[in-house]
Amino acid sequence: MGSSRRILGVLGLLSSLALSLHLPAGTAAAAPGPKELPRIQFTQRYQAVLHGGLVRASNSGISCRREEAEKAEPCAEVKRGAAGVNGEYEMFYSEVDKDPDTYNSTRAELLVPEGAKIAYARLYWGGNLRVGEQKPPEDNGRVLVAEPGGAYKDVIADTVIGHRTDAGSDAYQASADVTSLVRKGGAGMWTVSQLNIAMGHSAVGAWGGWTLVAAYEHAEEPLRRVSLWDGFDSVAAAGGEAAPAPTVLVDGLDVPARGAGKAGVVGYDGDRGTLGDSLTVTADSGRRVSLSDPENPFNDVMNSTITEFGRPPFRRLPEHVNNLGYDADVFDLSPALSAGARSLSFRFAGESQGHFLGVLFLQTDARR
Repeated sequence: MGSSRRILGVLGLLSSLALSLHLPAGTAAAAPGPKELPRIQFTQRYQAVLHGGLVRASNSGISCRREEAEKAEPCAEVKRGAAGVNGEYEMFYSEVDKDPDTYNSTRAELLVPEGAKIAYARLYWGGNLRVGEQKPPEDNGRVLVAEPGGAYKDVIADTVIGHRTDAGSDAYQASADVTSLVRKGGAGMWTVSQLNIAMGHSAVGAWGGWTLVAAYEHAEEPLRRVSLWDGFDSVAAAGGEAAPAPTVLVDGLDVPARGAGKAGVVGYDGDRGTLGDSLTVTADSGRRVSLSDPENPFNDVMNSTITEFGRPPFRRLPEHVNNLGYDADVFDLSPALSAGARSLSFRFAGESQGHFLGVLFLQTDARR
């Protein structure tokens, strides 16, 4: 993202998120709301205690085509992981389906264990509508999805869409419950196309991608608590100075001592090599632990990667290392859980040029 971007103002993520024990949010009747909002506080979408866990599939829908900045790393090297940022390149859609009637099609593998039953699944997608072109927001709430070996089906957003414009970007995130579709389609390579994201070059740059999160049950796996939150908000520094770090407090846990866990985050417009963004977690009143790994340094966690514990988590087509503005990373929570936990406080800090947060999901061991 280029330095000319107007820095987004200070925000506060939801300071406290209470867990319900059984039902996905939205089960109860809710008053009709606007189709789009510039800021959506993170709220719990789904939570359960079950024998099983969480899996996900992710990919970016756009990548570099050629260098625009004089000192930019070659595009081919950036795709392999060099520290380029999206504002230094002309960006163009990725295409894997060879269908002339679709655009920006990408695939990723959903690794559902054999014999597992899908309890809940949700698809998230989003990106920047204003780059070298301006895309109409009317298409934000629709994508095409194909299960492994299947044909495309329309998926329509079923909740309020986050959509925020500023001097340099026009960013959004949408989502939909796809539980029935994933129960039918199961494990394998999922394809998503028609993501509403803009191509071209600007100082801010293009970005966009999708993440499919699925909770599953399997009788032979440990008892775990799985939780999924979503919203749409920016994490940034104001006026070049550090902004107060937003936090998310997860209460109601019962993680045993030496328990295991993982936390996943989906973010937009994080820049590889632009330092200052971090994610830390505190169990109860213990010490603060950085969520980082070899591919996501403690001061550059939103660095355009799709990883799990610092490794490639599943097959993707294409499988770029630097996804130029799209992050979908899963971090190991176990170092923070050595003494167990009844609550976890997640704290986000933004780099000077800012990024957006869209999804937080959590899996922890539960006491029997």
